[in-house]
Parts: sequence; C-alpha cells; structure tokens
Amino acid sequence: MAKVVTMGEIMLRLSTPNHEKYIQADAFDVVYGGGEANVAVSLANYGHDVEFVTKIPKNPIGDCAIAELRKMNVGTKCIARGGERLGIYFLETGAAMRASNVVYDRANSSIATAVAEDFDFDAIFADADWFHFTGITPAVSDAAAELTEVALKAAKKAGITVSVDLNFRKKLWTSEKAQKVMSNLMQYVDVCIGNEEDAEKVLGFKAGETDVTSGELDLAAYEDIFKQMVDKFGFKYVISSLRVSHSASDNGWSACSYDSAAGKFYHSKEYRITPIIDRVGGGDSFAGGVVSGLVEGKTMEEALEFGVAASALKHTIAGDFNLVSRAEVETLMGGDGSGRVQR
Repeated sequence: MAKVVTMGEIMLRLSTPNHEKYIQADAFDVVYGGGEANVAVSLANYGHDVEFVTKIPKNPIGDCAIAELRKMNVGTKCIARGGERLGIYFLETGAAMRASNVVYDRANSSIATAVAEDFDFDAIFADADWFHFTGITPAVSDAAAELTEVALKAAKKAGITVSVDLNFRKKLWTSEKAQKVMSNLMQYVDVCIGNEEDAEKVLGFKAGETDVTSGELDLAAYEDIFKQMVDKFGFKYVISSLRVSHSASDNGWSACSYDSAAGKFYHSKEYRITPIIDRVGGGDSFAGGVVSGLVEGKTMEEALEFGVAASALKHTIAGDFNLVSRAEVETLMGGDGSGRVQR
C-alpha cells in the first residue's frame, strides 16, 4: 500500500449527549478529531501507511490524542511536542430541522504557533506518495498558513502528489482572507476537493443556482466551474461532494468530479442517509475514500464511488473518525444498503 502524509490539527471534541442543547448538558462525550486526522484514520483503515504531522502539547491531554491516533494505526513519529494547549471544539448535535452548532476554543493551540523548524519535511516526505492538507490549517493562524506553504514546497520538491480539501470555516476566517491565502497555495495542488460553499468562499467560484436546502443541484454549473478552476490553477482533478440537506437528520449524498486530462465530468450514485447519527467528519471521510482510491491507481470514477459510499457510512457512526472497513464500503458500493444483521 501507499504512504500518505496528512498535516493539521487534532483536537479534543466535547459533544452534548443524546442531541441535547448546550444549556441542557451537564456532561460531554469526549472524542478526538480534526479534518486531516480524520482523513489519516480513514486511510489507515483501508490499509495504507499513514503519517500524521502536527504539534501537540507535552501534557497528558496531548498524550491521549497521540494514543488515540496510534490506536487507529496512524503513524505519530512526525508529531512535534510543545506549545501551550490542545485545541478544543464543542459540538451540539442537531436533529430534524435543528442544525448542529460548533463552538471553537482553539486560539494559541500548539499547531497555531508551530513553525517550520519544528519539522524535518525533507525526511517526512522522503518515501511518501501523497500529501493531504485542508483549508482549516491555514485558517488557524498566520503562522500555520506559513507552515503549510513550507510543507507544500517540500512535498513538491519530493515529487509527490498533493491534495487539498478546501474546507471553509467562517468561524476561523473571512472569505477575503481565505481567498488571499488559499489562492496562493493552489499552485502546489494536484487534486482539489471541496463543495459549492468552499469553491465560492475559498477560491471565488460560484456553482450556478445550487441550493443544498432545496435539492436543486445544477450539475452543468459544477462542470463549468470545475473547468474554470482547472484553467486557473492547473488541477489534475476537481472533486465536490454534493449534499442535499432535507433536515439535520436526513440528507441526500453524492459527488461529482472533473478529470482535466480526459476532459470528463462524472456524477456518482446518490445515497439517502436517514437517520444521520453524526455528520461531523463526513467530508473528511469522503476525502479519505477518494484519496485512497486514487493513490491505489483506481480510475477517478472508481475512487469517487468509493469515497461517496465510505462517507455515507460515516454518517451512521458517532465521533469524528470513520471506522468502517474497506469490505463494508465495497458492500455498500455493490448495492447492499439493507442494514441487515451480519451473522
């Protein structure tokens, strides 16, 4: 299997139990997660050699985060120790027409203050095949944005493929700041993953009249935008998840992609996910599935279908991480979504 490197922040997640609102909760469920860590776990589940790059405080909470990654077979030898704290995020899980609500507490976290000297990127990328990052890390701080560019330059110097999940987070930065920082980083990217909001807020491309709340998906507009993104940034593949949000508990889920070399646009199978157990990490599980397929040499269509099926299953699992096996994903891809007990 391939070696994949991901870089970003792993956080302590504190979730209200039983879909409670914050004001109701007198306890929180504890897990760990974060965009790039979630992708790393997915890839490790599918048998890949994965190294996660981050900076974590040298305290018992940092030790717990590392132990969680190791439990998931994610490599931790490239993790720097130091800084003041591990980032935290609180999650109030919605239901029916009530949306989920995230509150961040991650200012001055260890990764936000990390610098290039904390890592030996030449060694990290020496035997790697793929590097994945997201738009969340550059949003955390100016220092993290600078660190991301250093890592990207080292990855391209090593000749490895680079993917990004644009992942716009309005609670971390403005669209104007995102476009300024991320447009510069796109020169290092081969595979661009995102959704309609990411394309607009991070790179300035608007996908027609798509409305995730009404279910109106203008696929022709996506194809047009993908071609414009390829023309501007030279991406090999542009990929978008497609979510139709009937409610917080009921979503339609599919994806589309554009292969610039073949000039081919593709729309995947659509899954109706209801009831949703936990949609946090759904996009990361999609990215992990797509990257897994592409790094294994699958066609774009095969990789896209694997990613969509994997992420559909993630919506049924509590926590940030997608804990399904390759066999479970392939079963769903084969058309068995019955959920019958396996005896």
